[in-house]
Amino acid sequence: MKNTSLLLLTFFAGLLLNGQGAAPKKSGGKTASKNLLENSLLWEISGNHLSKPSYLFGTMHLLCAEDAQLSDSLRFAIDAAKQVYFEIDLDNMMETLGAMRYLYMNNDTRLSDLLTAEEYQRVKDYFRKNKTMLPFSMMEKLKPYFVTSLIEESKFPCSSKDGMEQVIMKEAKKDKKPIYGLETVQFQASVFDSIPYQRQAKELLKMIDSTGTGTDSSTSKIAEVYRAQDITKMQELTADEEGMREFLDLLLYRRNANWAEKMPAIMRDAPSLIAVGAGHLGGEKGVILLLRKAGFIVRPMKHIPGPEMLTN
Repeated sequence: MKNTSLLLLTFFAGLLLNGQGAAPKKSGGKTASKNLLENSLLWEISGNHLSKPSYLFGTMHLLCAEDAQLSDSLRFAIDAAKQVYFEIDLDNMMETLGAMRYLYMNNDTRLSDLLTAEEYQRVKDYFRKNKTMLPFSMMEKLKPYFVTSLIEESKFPCSSKDGMEQVIMKEAKKDKKPIYGLETVQFQASVFDSIPYQRQAKELLKMIDSTGTGTDSSTSKIAEVYRAQDITKMQELTADEEGMREFLDLLLYRRNANWAEKMPAIMRDAPSLIAVGAGHLGGEKGVILLLRKAGFIVRPMKHIPGPEMLTN
């Protein structure tokens, strides 16, 4: 369930586990149909009355630290942009730290209220055997998807983790570029309140029961696809995930449409780098095709443009 979690959840999981995100590695790819996009995490957006190009980058909120490097083309995009947008404003520490309150279930709900006594005991036994940075007494009050996220992230095959959002933000702040969010922390939290807590608890239990059975390799699989920059496959894996299917409109499609509606005004205001989860880019209802339908030219960017494009 990690790859379906919103940036709010993975951001705090990253804080607890000393990291989050990733960086791209070079990969090829060819467009086979209108819905099969070329393999690339970085896309140039032009046309439709834009005076200068903007850029769209697909992130993965958690990968090994050794992968969290800026490619030359991504470094160029950050340099060319006048402003940077993430899913939420990660530079607003008051907002992100205050978001801790949104991680808890409403109405003093506890995990024990959502599971049978036997199921609840299985969860307790798991955390007794697998120590975490948070005491179980605290975790049982958190929204279950956040706890699921913590378990998934702990499976990464590396001790050190880092975040691509943080790497991009650090580079952007060198030149004092403003950083904004497409959504608020409060909105992202409200999305998870729309998914029944009991359903979230069952997904947490399923994750725990699958640990060590050979069926818990989704984290490695999605990371491999991300490294290949296969955004079509990223979207397919996200959409096909069992715990995600009935909430695709809520977690993906509606948000993609909202972002695509906001982006024209953002890009006309100033050349921008917009970095969101890679699972939002591909597919028929992904951000890339939505922008193309709105009249923009959106093309993969694998090489550094000529020096004439460096002039802001």
